[in-house]
Amino acid sequence: KQWYQRRVAITAGDQVLFSKEKAENGKFAFTLDDYDMFSICFSAKRVSGVSGRGPPPEDLNVKLVVKRGIEAKSYNDIAKAEKLKPMELELKKLEDLAEAIVSDFAYMKSREKLMRDTNESTNSRVLWFSIFSMAVLLGLALWQVFYLKRFFKAKKLIE
Repeated sequence: KQWYQRRVAITAGDQVLFSKEKAENGKFAFTLDDYDMFSICFSAKRVSGVSGRGPPPEDLNVKLVVKRGIEAKSYNDIAKAEKLKPMELELKKLEDLAEAIVSDFAYMKSREKLMRDTNESTNSRVLWFSIFSMAVLLGLALWQVFYLKRFFKAKKLIE
């Protein structure tokens, strides 16, 4: 008798990418074209309609292997579908690896540009804040000198 129902859900923000009820075991895959953050949720819920008090849910063993890019491709299936010879399959793997490397370098270059722009903007803001702080401090120092000079003249301590 099934007392608990297991569920797997994979989300990116508010968008559900994958969801499976009665997920006792299996492989789950999804494909995206862009980098994103994902949430993977495993849950065991008591089945409604089952009377009585059931045993506690047995331990839920989860083995999570996340693959991305070329390591997620099944080259054996590709070889069968396209009827590739072993050498052609190796060339296909190398081609995909080269594309993945170029793609990763392009991504790193765009991230580096973004970080450099952020760094330059922050440096500029710090520079202007420092100049403003120095101007305020100089202004306060001059005001203090003139105020104290006037105060001591009024008290006739200096001429």
